[in-house]
Amino acid sequence: MIRVALDAMGGDHAPHEVVQGGLAALAELDSLQLILVGQQDVLTKQLEGKSYPKNRLEIFHAPEVILADEAPVLAVRRKKESSMMIAIRMVKEGKADAVVSAGNTGALMAGSLLIAGRLGGIERPALTIVAPTFTGGNVVILDVGANMDAPAEHLYHYALMGNIYAREVLGKKAPRVALLNVGTEEGKGNEQVRNAYELFKKRLENFSGNIEARDVLSGTADVVVCDGFVGNILLKAVEGLSAGIFSVLKEAFTSNIKSKVAAALLMPKLRGLKKRFDYAEYGGAPLLGIDGIIIKSHGSSNVRAIRSAIVTQAYRFARQDVNRQILAELEKY
Repeated sequence: MIRVALDAMGGDHAPHEVVQGGLAALAELDSLQLILVGQQDVLTKQLEGKSYPKNRLEIFHAPEVILADEAPVLAVRRKKESSMMIAIRMVKEGKADAVVSAGNTGALMAGSLLIAGRLGGIERPALTIVAPTFTGGNVVILDVGANMDAPAEHLYHYALMGNIYAREVLGKKAPRVALLNVGTEEGKGNEQVRNAYELFKKRLENFSGNIEARDVLSGTADVVVCDGFVGNILLKAVEGLSAGIFSVLKEAFTSNIKSKVAAALLMPKLRGLKKRFDYAEYGGAPLLGIDGIIIKSHGSSNVRAIRSAIVTQAYRFARQDVNRQILAELEKY
């Protein structure tokens, strides 16, 4: 049985969407034990009239809630009895195998470091996303914001963790690992990236070289490594471009009668394209390098996103014992 502690009070649409997403995952996975962490009276009301396996769901009372706009470090210090902090402690104490939260990102990272700590040998954790590619597959990108700067050794740790994650959680047999750079040539980039290139070449059998930002979503790599400063800019640029494209398409297809007819004919294809690039398909971003399984869902997560975070991220991560495999790889060097 895999036990997932769900921060039921975290996120823009909590607790309703979060609880419903948890129930959807519970209905799908027979070997899932779900722990809803939050204010008991609120969560009990959310479950009224719902059908679910009562022997596989429990409520753990947490009187406090960390809000999205709170200062992360202060929130962690002042709200030790919040749903987020209690959920992390449950993993630390072995009462849960994983945490899923759509709450305050900074607080989740700070709390995870403070309470759960880092995996032995990993100096900095990495916030990791799974992004869709234009070829119909996906690509793991890390770090996308946990650490604004990273020396070569830390980038190597990201590559190692991303490689194992792609293999064990996403089922990629031989992930191709690439280093984000300003050019594909070996000598390109600043000193940090050039040093990382040399480390990757020595230690990663499946290192495929440098990759430029324009090719990240082309499907030419399965894992793309960068520091958090570069990764966060890349992530926000892709999000903005994606939102802009769909907005322009919507405007174009509703401008007159002819375009509306064309839109009706193309609607099945457009819906499929939108679904492929919807964050809810993957549900969350794992904090790789933490001594425990912590999955950060998007703040605006809906039922489908929370279900995906549990089923395709937290559950598989725990089932495949990814952290143990990371530690085993680190011991080689």
